[in-house]
Amino acid sequence: MQIKWFGHSAFEIISDERLKILIDPFISNNPSCTIPVEEIEADIILITHGHADHFGDAMEIANRTGATLVGNHEITLFLSKQGFETVGMNIGGSVQVQNIKVTMLDAKHSADIDFTEEVISGGSAASFLLTLENGEKIFHAGDTALFGDMETIIGNIYKPDIALLPIGDKFTMGPFEGAIAAKWISPKKVIPMHYNTFPVIEQNTTIFSNFIAQMTPNIEVIILNPGETYSE
Repeated sequence: MQIKWFGHSAFEIISDERLKILIDPFISNNPSCTIPVEEIEADIILITHGHADHFGDAMEIANRTGATLVGNHEITLFLSKQGFETVGMNIGGSVQVQNIKVTMLDAKHSADIDFTEEVISGGSAASFLLTLENGEKIFHAGDTALFGDMETIIGNIYKPDIALLPIGDKFTMGPFEGAIAAKWISPKKVIPMHYNTFPVIEQNTTIFSNFIAQMTPNIEVIILNPGETYSE
């Protein structure tokens, strides 16, 4: 299994069976990403919410690769009207997409589709739990504030192995709240995201790592630079 970070909240996960899963593919307008969007392949594309810096290049990549687009009802309704193959779902539900179990969970954030001529409803912001073919669970928190269900539902019930958590502050959790989220979710490993893309969300990852070390030293913090890959 491989996890590549493109910067911001954009990730590529390659499963043991070589399925390529993109999450929030903000690529061409992402100042942290140096990989041309034309080089990115996908079998499945997940969209946590409708903001342009998360919806990103989903349509262009899906149009070129034939990837299945997965999101909430409102986002997939919008995409279906553009002629794309979609799987719509909602918070609390799970679907099986090409041997990958996708569970949509909550996130606390605004979510309207903001890149069209007029802002339109994007439903509710979400997070995703992926259960890979080997049973490993990866949690992508999307854009979110800290909220109690991270412990009572995501941590206690779903038990992710790896958590991808925003730490940029201003629009999401900051490093302190992100460390609390990691403590509540209690994964084996955590990868911070949604920071340093723009000046308003600049963060020092050492601060986040230090909070984790103080609160839950058993959690391994994996710091990636944009374009880098974590493999196991």
